[in-house]
Amino acid sequence: MAVWGGRAVKRGRIGLAVDIYILLVALAGLFAIGPLLLPGYFWGAHDARHSVYFLFEFDRSIQEGILYPRWSPDFAFGYGYPFFNIYAPLAFYVGEGFHLLGLGFEDAVKAVFGLALMLSGLGMYGFLRRPLGRRGALLAAVAYMYVPYHLFDMYVRAALAESVALAVIPWVLWGFHETVWRPRFASVAGAGLAYAALMLSSNLITLLFTPLLVVYLAVMVISRLNDEQPLRGLSKESILPACGHLLHRAIPPLIALCIGLGLSAIFWIPAVLENRYVRADQWLGGSYDYHDDFVYFFQLFSPFWGFGVSGAGPEDGVGFQLGAAPLALAFLSPLIWRRLRSPEARRLWAFAWVGLVGAVFMALPPAVAVWERVSFTRYAQFPWRYFSLAAPLLAVLAGTVLAEPEEPAEEKGPWPRELAMVLLAGLVIWGSYPYVRAEIREPKEGPVSLAGLMRFQRTANEMTGSTIWTKEIPQWSPMADLFVNGQDITTRVDYSWVPQNEILAVDARGMTSISEKVWVWAADDQQSVRFYRFYYPGWKAYILDEQTEKVIAEAPIYTTGPQGLITVPVPQGRHLLLLRFEDTPPRRVGQALSAVTLAGLALAALARWRLMRGRAG
Repeated sequence: MAVWGGRAVKRGRIGLAVDIYILLVALAGLFAIGPLLLPGYFWGAHDARHSVYFLFEFDRSIQEGILYPRWSPDFAFGYGYPFFNIYAPLAFYVGEGFHLLGLGFEDAVKAVFGLALMLSGLGMYGFLRRPLGRRGALLAAVAYMYVPYHLFDMYVRAALAESVALAVIPWVLWGFHETVWRPRFASVAGAGLAYAALMLSSNLITLLFTPLLVVYLAVMVISRLNDEQPLRGLSKESILPACGHLLHRAIPPLIALCIGLGLSAIFWIPAVLENRYVRADQWLGGSYDYHDDFVYFFQLFSPFWGFGVSGAGPEDGVGFQLGAAPLALAFLSPLIWRRLRSPEARRLWAFAWVGLVGAVFMALPPAVAVWERVSFTRYAQFPWRYFSLAAPLLAVLAGTVLAEPEEPAEEKGPWPRELAMVLLAGLVIWGSYPYVRAEIREPKEGPVSLAGLMRFQRTANEMTGSTIWTKEIPQWSPMADLFVNGQDITTRVDYSWVPQNEILAVDARGMTSISEKVWVWAADDQQSVRFYRFYYPGWKAYILDEQTEKVIAEAPIYTTGPQGLITVPVPQGRHLLLLRFEDTPPRRVGQALSAVTLAGLALAALARWRLMRGRAG
């Protein structure tokens, strides 16, 4: 059995023992995750606290048995916020898995970062193994793991969701690439699963990446069609058959895209339709003004690295270089373009160059006109976020330097090419290694807890999300006082709203993160009960019979006060009032579509397995 590249093994055999390059990719990634293995947590990173407390709040819902959390009861100082209804949850499901295995919240977040980086390299290797060969794919995988923006996302920004999305992007490219060049059930299903994972990782990155993916697929489909039926030879008689052939080639990636959208519908349908019910003005302007965050051209090559923030002008506290080693390899790649072994690889190379130039341009000041005229581009928030598209494309170009030529030259043994691979991969690691560091700090808010969450929100104004019924964003709350003092909250009824006379009596009977039951007695029909909860679609109120607890009627909900708190009118007499957060029609449609897609995919896989088993028998 060969040591390098599986030369002594028959082509087509599958197995980790054969492809040692997979192990080499993982080994190279260990250096990049080194700071994650140290004790402590990099609390000073931009979103380090966000990532931990998002997971903390996600865990509180999971512990209550809510398998798909949407409402986060303790955000906004205890008034609650529909965070996971509009924010992709996959990173936190993975983090919750690590937490349930025994890791603390900080270590669970670090584990997700480490896993994401490893998967990013393995995905890039799998994507490029066929078009570039194993050596080129390994070099691209190493370049992707060590491209500075990837490290910036991990150690400077601590952007958990975006880091997971960066890990998924190569898998999406791999899956959809296969649907065009080698369409089969596994590639279509794999591409659909990967796209769903991307959507569930970061809706923002998905929004930026999908147009690039669509253009890539269009280029690949037309290229495949041209190989099989040259477009130059089209005539009036052949146009219709050519269109049919084009549709035939486009169907597999289209099915994969539909599978991905269907599987992730549980998230994106409510997120799209119900996002308008949250306030977005607090994330516009100020520190979020995109005019202040364009990258100057010289910064693409500057070795400066820092843990500050970006701002107006070229004196940013962070580095935005593309990476000296991967960029040098990309500039060398045209020298071997004609030697690439397949049209598939050549077109991939050309597309990567065009895409890289476009992504980098969107981060530079000359692109301000595009940002101002095309509203879609502003979803990125920061111009430098387009580097999330530049990073995988730059890695592809770096890998082409070691791509297998169309006619391999005779060589004595594998060593010359393998030596070049090791040296170039080592050069990439060496060039980025000074940036593989984290600032380990103690948390200013104290241990991860509800009290720590309240203190964090007080120092991070953008953390206090609110709904459109909130006219005045709170700076503190009665619940926050209780949390900081270490007291449990047994009710979110606003007793200050209860009149100090004998016309209304209220007694809390039980509460969860998404519901509360209270006993009420009202002397007339003019009374109401107010809760320390923001209103958002899905909150429902019911009047129950005091003895049987059967629903008598659904009560209307209106909002009161500058915070837009839930207020429920109650009828005269003794009753139970139930307040509960339920699924809305968009949520039910999303859940149903995801369930149907998953069931259909499972049935298709089962049918294919039985068919293959029958043929083998």
